[in-house]
Amino acid sequence: VVTACSSNTPTSSPTTQSTTSTAVPQLKATDFTADFAAMKQLTDLAKQGKGMIGVLLPDTTTSTRYVQYDAPYLTKAFEAAGLSASDFKIDNANGSAATMQTQAEADINAGASVLLVDPLDPGSGAAIEAKAEAAGVKVIDYDRLVTGGPADRYYVSFDNVEVGKLIGQGAVDCIGGWNVPTPNVLVMDGDPSDNNAKLFAQGYNGVLDPKFKDGTFTKVGEPAGTWTPSVAATTFEQQLTANPATNAVVTPNDDNANAVIAVLKKNGTPAKKFPTTGQDASLPGLQNILTGYQCGTVYKPIYLEAQAAAALAIYLRAGQEPPSSLVAATTKDTVLNKDIKSVYTTPVWVTPDNMAATVVKDGAVKVADLCTGDVASACAQAGIK
Repeated sequence: VVTACSSNTPTSSPTTQSTTSTAVPQLKATDFTADFAAMKQLTDLAKQGKGMIGVLLPDTTTSTRYVQYDAPYLTKAFEAAGLSASDFKIDNANGSAATMQTQAEADINAGASVLLVDPLDPGSGAAIEAKAEAAGVKVIDYDRLVTGGPADRYYVSFDNVEVGKLIGQGAVDCIGGWNVPTPNVLVMDGDPSDNNAKLFAQGYNGVLDPKFKDGTFTKVGEPAGTWTPSVAATTFEQQLTANPATNAVVTPNDDNANAVIAVLKKNGTPAKKFPTTGQDASLPGLQNILTGYQCGTVYKPIYLEAQAAAALAIYLRAGQEPPSSLVAATTKDTVLNKDIKSVYTTPVWVTPDNMAATVVKDGAVKVADLCTGDVASACAQAGIK
C-alpha cells in the first residue's frame, strides 16, 4: 500500500469513470416547432422526474382556445417527451374559481410536483399557488401572470405588450388600407382584472396615442373592459349610440370582435368600412378577416406556448434548474414589485395576405372548416386551398 501511494503512476481521470450524469438539454424558446420535435430531447429528463404535472385552465367561453388548442397541444407536448397519461392531468374550471381551487387541491393531494396555473383572476390564482408552494409544489403561471403569486415562480406566455403593439399597428394599417375617413376610434379593452389585458392595452395604446395626440385619429371612448362577448356587444351598442360618428374599433380578441361585428352586420354595415381587430386566430376571427369585417388577428401559435410550458414543467419535475437559454426574459409583478422569470414565445399578425403561410400551414385551422359558404371565394382569393 505504501509503495502504491508513493508511486508516480497517474490515477484515472474522473471523466473516464463509469458513473456519469445525463446532460441536461439546453432548449431555447425558438427551438419549438409545429412538429413537436424539440420535446423529444427531454425524454431522459422526463424519466428522471417524479410526481404529476397538473394543468389548470380557466374556462371555455372567454376564448375557445383553451379547449380547441391549449389542452390538446399540452397533451401532445407531454406525450412527445415520453410522459404517460398518469404523469400529467389537464382540467378546465369552466369559469368557476371555486372549481379551479378544488381541482388544484385534488392535484396537490394526488402528489403533483408541478402546477401550471392559468387563473380566472389574480386573487384566486395567487391563493392556489400559495397553497401549492406550501406543499412543496413548483408553480408556473401559464399564459396569464398571477400577480401576487410566489416570488420564485415561473411564467410562460407570449410577449403580451408586443401582442398589443401588433393590434394597434394592425388597426392603423387597416384604417389607412380601408380608406376610413376622419377616423373616430373606440378602444375596447379586455377584463381589467386580467394582467394580460393591461399589457395588451399598454401595447396598442402606445401605438395609437400619438395618432390621438396629433389629431390624425379621434378617440371617442374607452369603456370598461370585458372578456365576455355578450357584454362587449352591449357595451359597443351603447358606445355607438353615444358616439354615432364612430367608424373604427380596437377589439382585444376575436371573440369580442365577433360580438361587435354581429352588431355591425345587424346595422347593415358593409364589409371593409368599419375596422375591428383581434387576437387568438380563432375560426370565426379568421372568417371575419377573409370576408372583410376584421382587419387581422394576432396569431399566437399555442403549440409553441404549450411546448415551452411543458418543457419548463419537465425541468422542474426532474429537480433541474431550467436553462437560461429557455428562461430568457422577466415580467414585472406589480403587486410584488418583483421580476418573475419568464419564457416568451413570438406572436404574428395575420391578414388575408399571410393566412395561408401561417395558421393554415401550421394546421391551426382546417381548410374544410375555414372555407365554407360565403367564405369559400375569399379563401380562393387569399390563396388558401
